[in-house]
Amino acid sequence: MQEPEGKISRNLQPDPSDYAMDLDATLRAVVGLRAGIPADASTASSLGTERAGSGVVIRDNGLVLTMGYLIMEAESLWITSADGGAIPGHALAYEPESGFGLVQPLGRLAAPALDCGSAAAFKIGDSAILAAYGGRARAIETRLIARQEFAGSWEYVLDDALFTAPAHPFWGGAALIGADGRLLGIASLILQRGDAAGRRLDMNMVVPIDRLLPVLDDLLRYGHLNRPPRPWLGLYAVETEEALIVGELAAGGPAERAGLQPGDQIVAVGDEPVADLATLWRRVWASGPAGEALRLVIERESRQLHITVITGDRRRFLKAASFH
Repeated sequence: MQEPEGKISRNLQPDPSDYAMDLDATLRAVVGLRAGIPADASTASSLGTERAGSGVVIRDNGLVLTMGYLIMEAESLWITSADGGAIPGHALAYEPESGFGLVQPLGRLAAPALDCGSAAAFKIGDSAILAAYGGRARAIETRLIARQEFAGSWEYVLDDALFTAPAHPFWGGAALIGADGRLLGIASLILQRGDAAGRRLDMNMVVPIDRLLPVLDDLLRYGHLNRPPRPWLGLYAVETEEALIVGELAAGGPAERAGLQPGDQIVAVGDEPVADLATLWRRVWASGPAGEALRLVIERESRQLHITVITGDRRRFLKAASFH
């Protein structure tokens, strides 16, 4: 998962004279990340063995916040500061409910910490800076165009995702920074949406920083949330207008072991019908703790089948050496 090619148009880059803060000093808190993943890692086929993106320093000891998919199962990890210096890092935590990841530098990181704010008062139309590693040349001025629920194919739901445009081409782990210089969130994805005229709008999905603050102490102490893990199926589902379709299956995961196949249509969880991704995942999570049996109703080749899946703990499927 390498960074995309391309440059950012100068007319999208922020003008320091528009801000009361020291823009260049603020952007020094955004660092580069490069991770090497073993070929036999569970996420190697879907996310690649070489991953690159950004993170932001959030504590004076150099603690870096990023998106977990950049560092998941990393066996090597390097952090690059604004001055070009690189030091090794340790993948300290991955929190699948938000998607956040934490990296601890294994040495002195020449980067200031950015204060965490809150996205609670960030309103539609409000402007902000979305900054990847690379200073002003990789920062853009953007606006909040929507905030709403987001459901991902990988057993993920965010109740209050932030959507910003114009989109940043180097989105992975980029920092959403408010006009006051505080961190509002971390960019996770780039998405496309069509308008009434058939034009395509590119936008970024950003995870609000508010999702981190209540769980940060747990992540620093344990490397994960200090509560029973959500049940995990190990499948990717695709939502169409007509149905929920099983796409890929995690090799050796609960769904594959139970006999689900790509192309299966998911009809119900237990006795409750499901018609969209958010409902599917929430009903799986409400079914009981990880390790319990869960009955799925599926359609395969015009036949309805009842398949029992013994749900799993997502963390146990990852390489154990990655997180402590």
